Amino acid sequence: MNLSEINWDFNTAGNWPSTVKLSIFGLIGLIVIAIGFYYDTLDELSSLDHEKQKELSLKNEFKDKQKMAINLHDYQEQLTQIEASLNEMIRQLPSEEEVASLLVDISQTGLASGLKFKLFKPDASIDKDFYSELPISIQVLGHYEELGMFISGLASLPRIVTIHNINISPEGKEGNLVMSAVIKIYNESTHFIPKAGTRKKRLKK
Repeated sequence: MNLSEINWDFNTAGNWPSTVKLSIFGLIGLIVIAIGFYYDTLDELSSLDHEKQKELSLKNEFKDKQKMAINLHDYQEQLTQIEASLNEMIRQLPSEEEVASLLVDISQTGLASGLKFKLFKPDASIDKDFYSELPISIQVLGHYEELGMFISGLASLPRIVTIHNINISPEGKEGNLVMSAVIKIYNESTHFIPKAGTRKKRLKK
């Protein structure tokens, strides 16, 4: 078949040879399929890829939760221990009424260690999450061993007492030392409501 002999006028398409008609119909069919694939199938493939990614994410999430479920008992025990430690700390916090007594205890600990107080100045209380922090600026005079006894005595008090910003310098020719520091004591914050029974189990002096 000589293609140059065919009249390609569309109005005479009915007279085209059958092979040409079939070829054109086949080409049109391929074009329609390609257009359908582009506008429909590609979206489906994109959606499928998205679902695969989602499936992978859910599998990883499931594995993580499965590990947590396996260790749930251990986590519960750890939480119980943390709550017990927190309650123990709260029981060691003095109430506002007991703070004055604790200040006396600190002062007496220093005097019993042989120190002389040059400064004992409670500063403004600072509110934290479940406790208040009361800093006390001190300056004491004594020998090295007496300073050690004082710090050891503070650690032995039944309440939580910490010492910060320690600065020691010599004074005079008799081996005396001057220690400047900030002692911090802690009491229950007025914004914190302890669990039932916490106050009943408070440590006694």
